[in-house]
Amino acid sequence: MRATYRRALGVRPGQRLVLLNSTWGTGSLAGDDCDILPALLPRLSTELPVDEYRLAAVLHPNIWHGHGPGQVRAWLDRAMRAGLTLIDPVHGWRQALIAADTVIGDHGSVSFYAAALGTPVLLGAWPLSTIDPHSPSAAFVREAPRLDPRAPLRPQLDALGPPPAGPAHLTTSQPGKSAARLRRLFHELMDLPEPAYAATLRRLPLPPYEPAAITAPQRVLTRITAPGEVTVTRYADPAYEPEGTGDVFTAVHEETRDRGVLSSADLVFRTGAPDDPRLEPAEVWAAGTLERLPGCAVAVHADTPHTATARTRDGQLLHLAADPRSGTADADPVAYGCALHAWIAGGKAVDELVAQGLQVRLGDRSHAVRVTRIGG
Repeated sequence: MRATYRRALGVRPGQRLVLLNSTWGTGSLAGDDCDILPALLPRLSTELPVDEYRLAAVLHPNIWHGHGPGQVRAWLDRAMRAGLTLIDPVHGWRQALIAADTVIGDHGSVSFYAAALGTPVLLGAWPLSTIDPHSPSAAFVREAPRLDPRAPLRPQLDALGPPPAGPAHLTTSQPGKSAARLRRLFHELMDLPEPAYAATLRRLPLPPYEPAAITAPQRVLTRITAPGEVTVTRYADPAYEPEGTGDVFTAVHEETRDRGVLSSADLVFRTGAPDDPRLEPAEVWAAGTLERLPGCAVAVHADTPHTATARTRDGQLLHLAADPRSGTADADPVAYGCALHAWIAGGKAVDELVAQGLQVRLGDRSHAVRVTRIGG
C-alpha cells in the first residue's frame, strides 16, 4: 500500500517525502531544550524545492494533548502555509511512515520504527541521558546520523544511506508472521483449539487525500534550457532568494494571507474542481484577476491534479495538461503555469508551444505538457 499512501499525501513521482517526527518531552525535536523544530521548519522550505520535496510532520499525541490542537497549529501555521502537512497522530502516522523517503526525528519510537522499515533517518535531537543506555533505542541513537544545524540541509538529506540494522532485527525476528504466532500462543494459554481459518491483520485505513496546500508566496527560479523546454524551481516562503542561473519571479495563491505580495505578484493561481459551484468559471476568474491586479502577467487555475487553465496579460486563454502521449508528465499544474510565464517573459511566442508542446523540467525529471488554445 505504500504507493497508495504516497498518493494520498499528494506525493508525485520524483518527489521525496520528508517526514518530521517528534516524541514528547523537553529533549525531543519539538522540545524546549533545543528548539530544533522551530529553527528547522523555515530552513526546509527555503532550501528544498516544492516540486522535488514533500514535507509532513508526525507529533506525539502528548504534544497535542499537552498544548491543545489550536496551539500546535498556531505554532506551525507558517510552515503549513508553506506546504507542511500535519499527520493525524493516532490514525495516520503509520501510513505516513510507510510512505516516507526520509525521516528527521529524535529518540522516540517512530524514528526507531522508520529505521526498522529501512527508511533513512536523520536525528535532529538525541538526548541519550534520558534513555536506558542498555536499550535498543539507545543503541540506535548512538549509531544513527545526526543533523548538523549549521550545515545546508539538502546535502545532508541526499547523503543519507540505509539505517543501522539493529532496529529491524530487534523489532521482529518473524516479519509478517505475528498474527499467526500470537493467535497460536493465546489459544495455547487459554487451552482452547485454534480456529481453522487463517489469522489476519486489519489493513491500515486509507488516509484522506491531503496534497500540499501552499498559500505562502513562492519565489520561482526559471530558465529556458532548450527549444520548448523550461526549467522551474519553486520555493515556498523562502528566507532568501533562490540560488542559480535564471530569472526569478513571484507566484502567489489567491488565498494568501500576504495581501501586499498578492498585489505585486507576477503569477496568481488558485485550485479547485471545475464543477465546484462556489467558484466562478476559470476563464472568468482569470480575466477578473488580471483586471484587478495590473502587475500580474499570468493567472492560472489548476482544476485537476494534472491540468490547468491559464490566461495571459495579452488575453490568450490556454489549457495546460499532462501530455497523454508521453506518459511522463505528473507534476503540479501550477508548475506548468510557471513555465508558461517564463516562456512569455523570455520573449517567446505561445504559438510555438501550441504547435510543439512544452517540456517542464523539475529537478531531474522532465514533464511533457500539451498547450492548447481555448475558444479558437
